[in-house]
Amino acid sequence: MKAETQLSSAAQQFVDSVLALGPRVAVFDCDGTLWTGDSGADFFYWEVKRRMIPAKVAEWALARYEDYKAGKVDEETMCGEMVTINAGVSLSTLEKAAEEFFASVVEKRIFPEMLPLAHELAAAGASVWAVSSTNDWVVRAGVRRFGIPAEHVLGASVHIQDGLATDRLVRVPSGPGKATAIREVLRRDVDVCFGNSVHDAAMLEIAGHAFAVNPNPDLEKMAQQKGWKVYWPTGTK
Repeated sequence: MKAETQLSSAAQQFVDSVLALGPRVAVFDCDGTLWTGDSGADFFYWEVKRRMIPAKVAEWALARYEDYKAGKVDEETMCGEMVTINAGVSLSTLEKAAEEFFASVVEKRIFPEMLPLAHELAAAGASVWAVSSTNDWVVRAGVRRFGIPAEHVLGASVHIQDGLATDRLVRVPSGPGKATAIREVLRRDVDVCFGNSVHDAAMLEIAGHAFAVNPNPDLEKMAQQKGWKVYWPTGTK
């Protein structure tokens, strides 16, 4: 689904500047880069509210997430646990829930210039990928709007057995794990990469051209030191 949006001159210049590089491989982080907010955390609370997770598991997970916010649980561990709590839920249920969630909660938070950028990169022949520590059900639902195919999503994921999610992790692309996932799966040089936080730094490092989009203060400082392009999407400044 491609939205027709009249971009500001600054936004159009950003899109044009990326396309002018002629990239063959483009990689996007998702939360904070393609859209505002943390869709992984939002989906977690959305699931709990709808009782998709057993009460005892939800009670444990809510307390665990508070520990994470307090710095007692690391990012990679928490992102993995937010996927494995769905063990026993059917894949079809998770995919349907992810689409409903994204359409009702996140879609309105998409940065308008990122939609045409992703579509136009693909139209120009680039292989476009999404890499995120959010569960791959939500990421796949979201990036479908950007024309990014499901098989080009590297999200936090678990093995599926007999149509059900298990508690066995496939990967959790966070921090250095994002660069690792790219090397293992793409096995190609990344020409352009877009991220918004220090958790994206490792994959930005391996790109020919790195873009800090809507960066948090730590990444903005790093981008300035490394000479990476800093871009503030529409509505962020």
